[in-house]
Amino acid sequence: MCLVPLLLVAAAAVQHRDVLVEGFGQLRTAEWPWLLAAAGATCLTWVAAAFTRQGAVVQPLPKRRLLATQFAAGAANHLLPTGLGASAVNLRFMSVCGVPLARSSAAVALYLLAESVARVGLLTALLLAFPDALRIGSLLPHGTLGPLLLAVAGAALVAAAVLALVRRLRTAVFGFLRTALGELRSVHTRPARALALWGGSLAFPTLQAAGLVAVGQALDLPVPPVYMALAYLAATVAVALVPTPGGLGSVEAALIVALVAAGGPVALATAVVLAYRIITVWVPLVPGAVTLGALVRLKVI
Repeated sequence: MCLVPLLLVAAAAVQHRDVLVEGFGQLRTAEWPWLLAAAGATCLTWVAAAFTRQGAVVQPLPKRRLLATQFAAGAANHLLPTGLGASAVNLRFMSVCGVPLARSSAAVALYLLAESVARVGLLTALLLAFPDALRIGSLLPHGTLGPLLLAVAGAALVAAAVLALVRRLRTAVFGFLRTALGELRSVHTRPARALALWGGSLAFPTLQAAGLVAVGQALDLPVPPVYMALAYLAATVAVALVPTPGGLGSVEAALIVALVAAGGPVALATAVVLAYRIITVWVPLVPGAVTLGALVRLKVI
């Protein structure tokens, strides 16, 4: 399943290789101060993730090691699909810190829920404020919305049927939900934890979108900054369920489509996305992997 989206994106890249070549050529015109601003916003996303992780668990976590773990988790996230790498790293980190497995699993689920709610909430607020920012009809091929909704509904029904028929699975799921709800109540009885959880959850996608806006400004993309932020949120929400490691391929394709839907030229939108992903994915990848290895050797995770 992880390979199918990558193969589809690779086929699309070969088919539109002239656009990619032109996009790489546009990178030579980028203004470096804006690229440095994008790099700074990327660094701050790890701080926001650390705040959200701490806000999702009552037990205090060591601050420096927590921040280093979020940086390393970014590298692990490119090995497994849909955020599983980061979740695995954080589960190991909380286990070393003495957090029981049930509570650390609930904390991971709470983090993912808060981040999803914040991202979708920001997207909804921007769509309501700027309803004409994206030409939504151009984001999906004609006639695909109905089958897509039917597929999602069918998957939900199958999951509900399996849960209803398999008693052991139902018991495990309900037990986990009880633990998660208990952790949720405990976190929200502490204002500092609740502020860290929801403040970090809102800051994380905001900083990611700010990084894309900075790259767009560096390449003079003729799209208003708010529209670029909205395009980023729409693209990342759309590909959240695509099982590619670190969103490789699927995020690039969705971002290009969203920026074009916001009014950007295809070649320039491609250049913006390429530069953005180089800054946020490829430059931190090796240092993140080295940090991950060092944390494992030091038994931090």
